[in-house]
Amino acid sequence: MGRLFHEFLEGPGKVYACRFCRCHLAAAEELVSKSFHCRHGKAYLFNTVANVSVGVREDRLMTTGMHTVSDIFCNCCMQIVGWKYEEAFEKSQKYKEGKFILERAKMVDEYESNHSTDDDDDAITP
Repeated sequence: MGRLFHEFLEGPGKVYACRFCRCHLAAAEELVSKSFHCRHGKAYLFNTVANVSVGVREDRLMTTGMHTVSDIFCNCCMQIVGWKYEEAFEKSQKYKEGKFILERAKMVDEYESNHSTDDDDDAITP
């Protein structure tokens, strides 16, 4: 088994992180829609995510029809944080294919300003 590296997302604005371990999951610029729902409440659709592992494909009947999806797990703490749309069976839902859902209840917002890169933070004062 190889060493697992975690991607630190930076850029303008917000980063979405795992609620359980604060591992970065997605950048705000990858957000497609906030109008999705899941068992635990709201969910967001993203073009791409980081630091996740994709589980086994399975067919699920959702409110918008039948889809083939795979659960996605945070690479840091292995909690399920959402799912990946592998295939949509209805033509109107094809836009979801290859995209990711992150459950809002399983993520937190982090802002670039929370991550200081100033070398003075490590300075020792007499």
